[in-house]
Amino acid sequence: MIIEKVLGNTHDLPPVPDPYAGLHREKVVLPSTQLVKRVQRVTTDHGKEIGIRLPSGSGDLRDGDILHVAETNMIVVSVLPTDVLVITPRSIHEMGVVAHSLGNRHLQAQFFEASPEYGAAVMVCQYDHTVEDYLKHVGAPYDRQERVMPVPFRHADHSH
Repeated sequence: MIIEKVLGNTHDLPPVPDPYAGLHREKVVLPSTQLVKRVQRVTTDHGKEIGIRLPSGSGDLRDGDILHVAETNMIVVSVLPTDVLVITPRSIHEMGVVAHSLGNRHLQAQFFEASPEYGAAVMVCQYDHTVEDYLKHVGAPYDRQERVMPVPFRHADHSH
């Protein structure tokens, strides 16, 4: 079986009624780094091998993407948690200092508004011991966590 398009995402479905209620959810478990690949061969948690060949310009895969739906079964992407540092600056100045320093390292990061999930506006980056040492050195509040990231970490295009 070759998957050539994503049919939807379980996180975008209305809570009630679930259009896929009663279907068995077979999972393709992927690390975050695999989400950026348009073409890949994967194995479901039931041992079924499938190919993914998404068209050029397709977005990255996301946790909950629906790859296939049959009569009694559906195949869904499940993303493994990533070891991350969740940084919660106390002021706009502290945010600027930390973001500038980490940006100079070309560190991949994601930013989130204050939400019940994080409790405050945060910057999230993949765990790196040198970044953790830097955060300790400057006294910036952070927490090391295992999180399923909504999108994979990517380098931003830029030039100097």
